Amino acid sequence: MKKIGLVGGISWVSTLDYYRFINEGVNAKLGGLNAAECIIYSLNFGDVQAKTWENAYELLLNACESLKRSGAEGIVLCANTAHLFADRLQDAVHLHFIHIGAETAKAVNKSGYKRVGLLGTKFTMEMDFYRDKLEEYGLEVLIPELQETRDYIQYTVKDELGVGFINPETKTRYIAIVKDLIDRGAECIILGCTEIPMLISQADFTIPVFDTAKIHSEAIVDFIVSE
Repeated sequence: MKKIGLVGGISWVSTLDYYRFINEGVNAKLGGLNAAECIIYSLNFGDVQAKTWENAYELLLNACESLKRSGAEGIVLCANTAHLFADRLQDAVHLHFIHIGAETAKAVNKSGYKRVGLLGTKFTMEMDFYRDKLEEYGLEVLIPELQETRDYIQYTVKDELGVGFINPETKTRYIAIVKDLIDRGAECIILGCTEIPMLISQADFTIPVFDTAKIHSEAIVDFIVSE
C-alpha cells in the first residue's frame, strides 16, 4: 500500500467523512483487517478563514511539506476550495496530488452527462480554477445566477455545515436552488463542497448527484492500493 497524506480540517466535519470513506474503501478491496496507512494534517479552519482562502497558500504549503517529511507518497486536499492552489502546491512539493475536480469530471463523463449544475463555496463557483478544470473535460458548468444565492450558500457552508449544524430550512432552500439549476438545463448536480452532502444527497433528487468527497475518496483508495 502507498501512504497517503491528507490535508484536512477544512472543515474537520468533512475530514471525518474522508477518513471513513478511505478506510472502508481500502478494506473493501483488501479485506481482513486492512485499512489505509494515512497521515492527516488537520488545519485550524479558523486560521484559514482569518487569512481568507485567497491568502491561505502558505498554510496549505506548510501542511503539504509536513506530510511529505512524514513519508506521504501522495497528497490529498480535503476541500474543493483548497484546489485553488493545487497545481502550485504540486509544483512546490513534488508529490502526486489527487485532484478532486479532475476525478469528479471523469466520473461525470463516464456517466455521459455534459451540462452540470455546480454548488460550492463562492470561490469554487465564481473563480476560474474549478470550473476550468471541469471544462477541460468537456463539461458545461452552470452555477446559481444570483449573487445573493451564492452568498447564501457561502454563509451556510461556513457557519452551519462547517460546524456540523444541519438546518432543515437550509435544506429546503438548497433543494430550491438545485431545482432552478435543473430548470436552466442542468443534467446532473455536482456537490462541489465536501460539507454539502451532509445536507442534500441523491435521495433528494431525481437527476444524478455527484458527491465530490465520495468520488475523491474512491480515487484515493485506487492510488493507495495501486502497485
